[in-house]
Amino acid sequence: MIDQVRPTDLDAWLAAQGGNGLVLDVREAPELRAASVAPAGFEVVAIPMNEIPARLAELDADRPVACLCHHGARSQRVAMFLAHNGFEHVANIVGGIDAWSLERDCAVPRY
Repeated sequence: MIDQVRPTDLDAWLAAQGGNGLVLDVREAPELRAASVAPAGFEVVAIPMNEIPARLAELDADRPVACLCHHGARSQRVAMFLAHNGFEHVANIVGGIDAWSLERDCAVPRY
């Protein structure tokens, strides 16, 4: 089962996983230009959802990974894919960057 984490609860989830977390932004380049998350106690890596299988080796399966998209559907699919490929500490950021803007950082534009 994939953990479902609200943007406001991300720090607590990462801490519970041992820290050194990664937010994996799976949105497309135009979406990243519209709005992006600033690293704050975690690293942010952007790999579009469709590129994840080919670029899986770029990610560390031992590191906690929280997946992010626009509203949470694509990131859920990526989180499931990662879990099926040996990633043990995976979460979906519920509501995506839209919820991030509403709940965690209002400076992040909504689109």
